[in-house]
Formats: sequence, C-alpha cells, structure tokens
Amino acid sequence: MTKVLIAAASAVVRAGLETIIKASPTLEVVGSSPGIDSLARYIETTQPDIVLVELERGDDGLAPSLLGFDAMSGSPAVVALTDGPDGAALADALRLGARAVLPRDAGAEEIVAAVEAAAVGLMVLDLTSAETLLPLLSAAGHAAPSTQTESLTPREIEVLGMLAEGAGNKIIARRLGISEHTVKFHVGSILAKLNASSRTEAVTIGVRQGLIML
Repeated sequence: MTKVLIAAASAVVRAGLETIIKASPTLEVVGSSPGIDSLARYIETTQPDIVLVELERGDDGLAPSLLGFDAMSGSPAVVALTDGPDGAALADALRLGARAVLPRDAGAEEIVAAVEAAAVGLMVLDLTSAETLLPLLSAAGHAAPSTQTESLTPREIEVLGMLAEGAGNKIIARRLGISEHTVKFHVGSILAKLNASSRTEAVTIGVRQGLIML
C-alpha cells in the first residue's frame, strides 16, 4: 500500500483529493496538511511515500519545500498540481524533487496514475508541460554553467561544515540546539544557494569556494 500525504490550502480541495486517493485500492491517505509551510512536520509524523500537493497561484514556497524534502533521508516523492508553470519553474520543480507535475484540473484517473507512477520511481508530465520543458532542456545542454551563487549566512556555513563531517540532521540539531525541522530548511537553503543537487555536491562546492575546509 502506497502512503499518500495530501497538502492544499483549501479544505475543499483537500477533501476532494482525499476522496480520489481513497478510491484507489493501492493508495492510502495518511494525513492532510493545510499548506506547504507545515509539510515538513507532517512528513516527519506520517512518513508518506508520496506528497500530493496543490500549489496556490504565485506560490513561491515550492523550491525551499522540495529542497527540504530532498535533504531528508528517504524523502517522499512529490506530485504537484499547479496552474501550468512556465518552463523554468517546471524545470526547477523537477530538479528539486517533483516526480510529477499535473495541471490543477487533472482528472481523478490522471492523479491516481501519476501517484502510482511516482511511487515506483517514474516521472510524469502532462503533454503541455512536456512540450514546454523540452526546448528548455535542449537550450540547457548548450549553455555554459553558471558560477554565481548567493552568499551563505554564518549559520548555513556552520551547518555546511557539519555536513562535510558527515553529520546527519539529528546530530546537527543536537549540536546547534535547534530542531531537526530547522536543520532541514537550513540544508535546503544551502543547496539552493549553491545550486547543488545533493549534500555531497554542496560540500564540494563549499570547499572549492573556500567556505569550509576538509
């Protein structure tokens, strides 16, 4: 049975998505979050395989939230319902961990199929999103990599140093006297600012830029 956590600001939307997921004999609703801001806490509590999230128009919280998931050990796959993001936003969503991106008006069968596909490691895009993304990927293949990164805060540099030591979230939280939730989002911010896709890559970039020493 695939465990699904649902997240949406609207209680009506959450109820509708719960009904869709519960109708599938292979899927189980393990929780419902009122939005992306509280997702990390719900994920820790329910340990889902999939997060099915409806994004509000103009919602800029997707990136840090997905980064936070990606930083977790055994993080869930994300299936996002949205108003059809532009190519760059779609590419970012996929790079940061979304396994499926569907339009907000996707039907019940499409949503169930996307969740089931994401659960076995497949990626799902509707035709319009795929057509939007392909030219961007083609252009990226010929573009020079960017070396510009945002500056890390002193706390983020401290966390990065502990990542270099191989410390996990629990150890970092204990050393710094903060919650694991806070550690996850520090890690997410570090990955975003360094344009890194993993902790190892972030450490490598940090060493190269002289932020930390091994």
